[in-house]
Amino acid sequence: MKRAIAFICLIILCGSAEASNFEDYFEDRTLRIDYTFAGDSTRQDIYIDELCAIPHWYGKTKRLAEVPLKGNGQIIVRDQQSQTVIYRHSFSTLFQEWLATDEAKHTRRSFENVFLVPYPKQPVTITVELYDYHNRVVATMTHTVDPRDILIRHIGEHNVTPYSTLHAATDTTRSIRIAFVAEGYQASELSVYIDDCRKAVRTLFSHQPFKSLQDRFNIIALLSTSEESGVSVPSQDIWKRTALNSQFDTFYTERYLTTLHLKRLHDLLAGTPYEHIIIITNTTTYGGGGIYNSYNLASAHGPMYEPVVVHEFGHSFGGLGDEYPYGDSDPMYFADTEPWEPNLTTQHDFTDKWENLIKEGKAGLVEGGGYLSEGVWRGQEDCRMRTNEYPDFCPVCQQALTRLIKFYTE
Repeated sequence: MKRAIAFICLIILCGSAEASNFEDYFEDRTLRIDYTFAGDSTRQDIYIDELCAIPHWYGKTKRLAEVPLKGNGQIIVRDQQSQTVIYRHSFSTLFQEWLATDEAKHTRRSFENVFLVPYPKQPVTITVELYDYHNRVVATMTHTVDPRDILIRHIGEHNVTPYSTLHAATDTTRSIRIAFVAEGYQASELSVYIDDCRKAVRTLFSHQPFKSLQDRFNIIALLSTSEESGVSVPSQDIWKRTALNSQFDTFYTERYLTTLHLKRLHDLLAGTPYEHIIIITNTTTYGGGGIYNSYNLASAHGPMYEPVVVHEFGHSFGGLGDEYPYGDSDPMYFADTEPWEPNLTTQHDFTDKWENLIKEGKAGLVEGGGYLSEGVWRGQEDCRMRTNEYPDFCPVCQQALTRLIKFYTE
C-alpha cells in the first residue's frame, strides 16, 4: 500500500555500552507500554498512556541491543544504574504516515501505539525516538519504569482469547511468532476464518525464503469474534461493529485498510504467544495495509487475497518498500537521504545493499520505486513488492528477508 513503511537490511549496532545476556536483565514476562503519539506536520509529541505486565516473553533473547533495520522510530531500554543499553527495537507507525498527508498540515491528531519489551528485573530508562524521512530525530521522550510499580496492570493471566496453532516451529525458543487475528468474523464464521488463515500460511510458505526457512516460524490463529460480519467502508457509508473497528479509506485512500485501535488489538492477544500480527478481514472489498513491526491487514475474500497478504507481510514483517510509482506526489524519498528499505535506493549510499547481487548478475538498478517514477531505484523489473501478478519476491527482497529471519533465529 501507499506509505506502507519498510526497512534496511544492515545490522545496526547502536550505543557504546550494550548488554546481550537476557537472564541478567530480564524476566520471562512482557512489559507492554502504551503510548499516544500526537501532533501535526510541524510538531510531534509522545505521551505515556499505560503499562501492563503479560506472562512470558516471545521476542528475541539474543542480540538484544541490535536492530536489523533503523525503522521510522526506535524504543531503547537502558539499565537505570549503568545506562547500558539492554534492549532495542525499531518500528514504523500509522501516525508517521499521516504526517505526510494534507490533513496534518492544518489539524492536530493523536494515535495509539503499543510496544512490547522484555520485563526488566531492575528499574530501567526507556527512550522513544521518531524519525522523519531524512532520518532525523523529530520527537523523543525518555521515562523511567520501576518493574515493582504497583500500578503496572497485570493482563493475559485470565480469560485469554482462545487460539489454534497452525504451524509449530522446530525450536520455539528461537522462532518468529506470528498471530493471525480474526476481524469481522462472527462466532459462527470462525471455521471460515481458520480456512482463510490456512490458505495464507500455505501461500506464505510457497514463497522463498519463507519456504526453506518455515521451520523457524510459529503461527497461531486467534479466535477473536465480531458482532457483525465484514468491515467498515466509509466511502460507501458502511459501518460495522467488529473486534478492531478496522476500515478502508484510511487517509482517504480507497483501498487502504487499517485499524486505529492498537490497544484493543493487543488486549485481544494478551496471554497468547505472539510478536508479529496478521489481521484477516472478512470482506470481499479489495485492499490491505502493512506497517513495519506493527501489523498487516488483508481482505480474505477480495480479489488477490493470497498475493496481497504476502505483499503486506513483506511490509509488516520484512519492512520491504513498495516498488511501484504512485503519481510522484507526497514524496517519502529524497536524493540527499538513502532509504533504509533494503530493496530501494536513491544511490546516495548504496553500501551493503545488493551490490553482491549485481556482481553475480542476479539484480541490477531499475529506476522507479517508492511511489516515484524517478530518483529511486529497485533491483529488478518486477517483484511481489511491485505487482500482485508477479509470483515471487525478487532476489533483492529474498536476500533481505533471509538476513532478517536469520537475525532473529540464529
